[in-house]
Parts: sequence; C-alpha cells; structure tokens
Amino acid sequence: MKDVTALGEILIDFTPNGISEQGNPILVANPGGAPANVLVSLSKLGMKTEFIGCVGKDHFGDFLVSTLQSKGVHTDGIGYSNVHTTLAFVHIDEHGDRSFSFYRQPGADMMLKKEDVDLQLISQSRIFHVGSISMTNDPVRETTLTALKHAKEHNVIVSFDPNLRPPLWQNLEEAKKQINTILTYADVVKVSEEELAFLTGSEDITIGAELLYDQYNLSILFITLGGKGSYAYSYNGLVFVPGFLVKAIDTTGCGDAFLAGVLYQLMENEGIYGSLPEKAIKEILKFGNAMGAYVAMRKGGIPSMPTLEQLQEFMVSGITVVK
Repeated sequence: MKDVTALGEILIDFTPNGISEQGNPILVANPGGAPANVLVSLSKLGMKTEFIGCVGKDHFGDFLVSTLQSKGVHTDGIGYSNVHTTLAFVHIDEHGDRSFSFYRQPGADMMLKKEDVDLQLISQSRIFHVGSISMTNDPVRETTLTALKHAKEHNVIVSFDPNLRPPLWQNLEEAKKQINTILTYADVVKVSEEELAFLTGSEDITIGAELLYDQYNLSILFITLGGKGSYAYSYNGLVFVPGFLVKAIDTTGCGDAFLAGVLYQLMENEGIYGSLPEKAIKEILKFGNAMGAYVAMRKGGIPSMPTLEQLQEFMVSGITVVK
C-alpha cells in the first residue's frame, strides 16, 4: 500500500544560476513538475509514494527517473515516449518570484496513454494526486479522467492542485472548464489566492472559499498566499495561519512543498477520512507554511525539499512569523 500516488507532468526546469564571464545567463537543469515535486517532498517526509507519467527516451528522461528513484519515489508507473522530455525555463525576479516558458509542442508528459497505466497503483494508495496540466491535451487528458474515475470507484481520496499555467492552455476558458472537471472528483484541494479568484470570480477569499467548497462538496480546501500564509476552509469555516518571514531565493516548488506538508499532516492525523478541529487545522497550516518557506530559501524545487528532521529544526530556529 502506497501513501500517495500522483499522475502528471515531470520535466526539466532550467533555473538561472548567475552570469557567465561573457555576460550570458547560466542555467542549471533541475528536475521538476508539480506532481513530482509533491511526491519527492512526501517521500523525504517518510511517506511511500508512486509516480505515474511519461518521459522521453533521452538523457533528460533517464535523469528524471533516476532522480525520483534516488529520492525514494517508486517509478513503476513511468512510461517512455519517442517525443522529447518536456522542458521549462524558469525566470526569477528580484523578489524570488518566478514565471515560466515551456517547450512542450508536444512534450513527453502529454503522451501518457490510459492503456499504459496500471490502475492498481491508484487503488492501492491512500491518496491519488493530480494537477491540471495533464488535462491540457490528449492522450494524457483521457488517461487522467480514467484514473480519477478509478480512484473514486475504489474510495481513494483525491488530492488536486490546479497549478494554473496559462501559456499551456489554448485559452483560459478551456483551462477553467478542465479544472472544474477535476474538481468534481476532488476531496482535498489546494489553490493560490489568484486561482481561487479565477475559478470563483470573487476577490474575497471568504466568499470564494465557501463557493468552491460548497459547489464541489470538498472535504477541505487550502488557499495559499505565498509568504503571507495560508487558509483552510472546511465544515467549521475559514481558518488562517500566517507564514514565516524568510528571504526568498527561488519560490519554485514552494506551493508543492506546502501541499506535501498538509497532505502529510492530514494522513498523520487521519484527517483525510473525517473532520478535524480548528486547533488541528492550524497546526496543519503551520506545517505547510514552514515547508513552503524552507524551500523558498533555496534554489530549485526537488533539490530543496526538506526531511522531517530538517523541517523540525527550521520550525524551532526562531524564524519570524509574518503578522
């Protein structure tokens, strides 16, 4: 039995790493992709994880598979395609915030076919996690829907992070349509405040959270505000916990680390199966905030994910909480 199985994109993030003697930007190839980031983070926290996806028959594909394996993530669900491994170029501003340019026309992550997926990997898991990037194109879109249906038929908790990347969609209306499709299957959902406004049409977090939670009958909804902190919305309303004040170097993977943190805490508290009191939810949010803050202080997503011991040391190190 695995704790979490995820299906989706795994790719190479080319991240800025200084300037060459000739004045040109130096880029470092880091393993990335939101579902993969979540699994590596959970694996480093001690959870048993499995990745389902597709990479190219190239050096980058081999590198990604070996990276997951070295981090303790099981890779029985990974297939290979003659299409090249997907690449993303990360642009980081002076605040550590990032934007992306994708080379995915097509990319190997899009090529995952439903007949190539062992659905038992999903039904033998406590949680099945997906994002929305696997809904941009077929055949991976059909594969994602098949996997989601299988998860619900076998009473597996579904976790969902839209991880909206507008450049990967034909238009934002299509993005919203496909994200809403996944929401009909979801139990645990994590969105940014911008994604919440996009999906609900409301800039008010309380109104937006209630709309999304009620419309899709979610178990719990998490809303992240970057370094400012995070909210959770469940049966007992909205709960907020401020973030940790750190100097952000690279925010790549912070949201994924947050999600891994709250999923870890939910599983540890058996919170994926029922309601939690407000005190427990606040502890879950604090843990997730700490995960995001820890990763923000380092370069790259997967290389920055902490172990449980490293995170606990960080949380007692006197780091200031944002007021």
